[in-house]
Amino acid sequence: MGNGGQKRKRSERVAALELPPRKWERALANLRQRDVLWRMGLCLLAALVLCIVLRGWDPPFAFRAGYVLPRDLTARVAFEIVDPAATATARNRARWEARYVYALDSEPLVRLRGALRNKALEVMRAETYGELDPSVWSEFQPASPQDVAAPSPQEAQERFRKFRDSLVGDQNLAEFEKSVAAALAPFEERGLLEKLPQEAWEGDQDEIDVYPIKHSGERKTVKVSDVLIGKATAIHESLRSRLGSADVADPVFEWIRPRLPKTLTLDEAETEKARNAAAADVRPVVVAYESGQKVAESKSPLLAEQVQVLRREYEAAMAQRGLAERIFRAVSVVAIILGLFAFCTPYLLTQERRLLVSMQRLSVMLALIVATVAVSVVLAQRPPVNAGHLEIIPMLLFGQTVAIAYRQQLAMLLAAIVAVIVVLGTGAGLLGFLLLFGVSAASILQLGRIRSRKKLLYVGIWSSGAAALLTVVVGVLENQPVDLALLIGATSNALWTIAAGSLMTTLLPFVENLFGVLTDISLLELGDVAHPLLQELIRRAPSTYNHSITVGTIAEAAAESIGARGLLVRVGAYFHDIGKMLKPGYFIENQSPDENRHDSLVPAMSTLVIIAHIKDGGDLARQHNLPEPIIDFIEQHHGTTLVEFFYGRANQQQREADPNAAEVDENSYRYPGPRPQTKEAGVLMLADSVESASRSLVDPAPARIESLVREVAERKLDDGQFDESGLTLRELRTIENSIIKSLIAIYHGRVKYPEQKTA
Repeated sequence: MGNGGQKRKRSERVAALELPPRKWERALANLRQRDVLWRMGLCLLAALVLCIVLRGWDPPFAFRAGYVLPRDLTARVAFEIVDPAATATARNRARWEARYVYALDSEPLVRLRGALRNKALEVMRAETYGELDPSVWSEFQPASPQDVAAPSPQEAQERFRKFRDSLVGDQNLAEFEKSVAAALAPFEERGLLEKLPQEAWEGDQDEIDVYPIKHSGERKTVKVSDVLIGKATAIHESLRSRLGSADVADPVFEWIRPRLPKTLTLDEAETEKARNAAAADVRPVVVAYESGQKVAESKSPLLAEQVQVLRREYEAAMAQRGLAERIFRAVSVVAIILGLFAFCTPYLLTQERRLLVSMQRLSVMLALIVATVAVSVVLAQRPPVNAGHLEIIPMLLFGQTVAIAYRQQLAMLLAAIVAVIVVLGTGAGLLGFLLLFGVSAASILQLGRIRSRKKLLYVGIWSSGAAALLTVVVGVLENQPVDLALLIGATSNALWTIAAGSLMTTLLPFVENLFGVLTDISLLELGDVAHPLLQELIRRAPSTYNHSITVGTIAEAAAESIGARGLLVRVGAYFHDIGKMLKPGYFIENQSPDENRHDSLVPAMSTLVIIAHIKDGGDLARQHNLPEPIIDFIEQHHGTTLVEFFYGRANQQQREADPNAAEVDENSYRYPGPRPQTKEAGVLMLADSVESASRSLVDPAPARIESLVREVAERKLDDGQFDESGLTLRELRTIENSIIKSLIAIYHGRVKYPEQKTA
């Protein structure tokens, strides 16, 4: 009936019938949601960044030193490459062929001319040969060889007379000084040097640069032969031509020759600058390759120099790629990465929904993926010879981090995705993926429970065997020779695996803080009863503390029975009621039999006091920096359950006051929640409720305990408290059975011994 009571026709009823939306329509509707679009945009941004990291617009360069090519490689394009060895040789030769730089100090030659004038005056003052000091005149005579007779006295006197006569008179002396100065002037300008430094290439040095000692900018180039003291014959010739007589020129030269001073000093700093400048002026020696020319041969390991040639050929080939070709490849790479992200979305929706619900968690995970790929690609591009695959280290750190923060299954899935992306950027191919993912999987599978810091080191040690074995297997499949180089590479990969385990041990506290997770190591430290909060709970509310310890024991066994983290539940149980220490007397376990503070309060006020221990506990936990997973237990262990006792009392009081009054609004008598969000929180809720209820049993027989557990669990289930925990009905039944066994063990009967009789 409708439309004012008029009966609709059959066709109208059929037309008004609305079918549920189809699957693709529901999916399209979900995609239109703003939060879904934000997450898709975040994934797209990560894919674009990964494409930039991988240089996805160009194919990767896949060669590394030590790799044995399966076939000869020829150049795809013509290219040139600098020959480092030849360039270094040419620049080294240019350095040593550069001219030495000397500083000139001509003052010693000026002093030498003055000394010569004084000696000449001594000769002039002697009227006869006999008056002259023989030692003075001997300085002007050449040294006679042993087999040559010394000049006779008559010859010596004749030489003395001719030499003295040419100097007598002021005019002659002035001409003498002028001639000597003119003969030495060229050497005062260019300097004198005994010999060049004894260094390589000195045979090629025929010139040097000279500058006055106080004028470094006035540099000139002179021939080495013109400054060597041993080759200063030009002085003798100049003296003969200027003095006009060998009788004067020869004695003067004999006096000057042994006294010629060294006026040039090597300037090492300026010489080094000149050498560097000469080396810098040498153009690199270039080797040209034509298109189709062989650049590397098969069946022999690639040397570092050959890898450089292949890289230069690769760069030349990439430079000739067109813009459209690069854009198409970049789009394809982004599409592949987005496809990999979409591949793991169904698993996240069903098993790790928290990773999609939280934008912060999703952002951190995508950033971790980008960082892992970036570091892996950098380490894989230019590895040292025989250093193995350094990219194993970031891959292992990524897989272990995800396994610790979430689950092993998610770690395996994401490790496979990251390995595919890394291989896409390094060109390692299917066998490279097998190596990276195989080693990561071997490490992840061992990360069940981390109860000691040595566990991660042991994980690295055991995984190193898988790394070495996979390296050899992949090498054989790639037709690499099983030789010393392959074994060294396998050993290197094993060492990198152990190093990753050691590094993960150091990074573990940072991983826990970043992802807000607790490993068993941290839980064991946190569950120490010496914790200040637990000690304060013992002092203020000892019965609540005993209740918490008992609940922890029961809940741990129940959680372990379904494969949940029992240790996490036990530690959470220790702290779940710490809020009661602020008002311990209002909770029944801390009250004496003849005292109940709620008798003087209305039900609503009593409910507020009881519920307040949730907020008080959360505040205390945050003040003492307890981890968020423990705070979650404090806030979720009552969910949104009803405080039934005071709710019932409020209804009773209202009916007594007004029999026709409606029931009290139960929302005012419920805990604020949230409901348990994890299986562990659901286990703690049930264990806490059952342990509290079991204290009211007068005769805790096994049948009564079982009935109580089933009743409490069913009430929680009907109230929807487990709807968000992820617990299944099968798991809930398993938890009930475990709690029943634990309570029966706690309340088991004891043999009553007869009283001892006194003698």
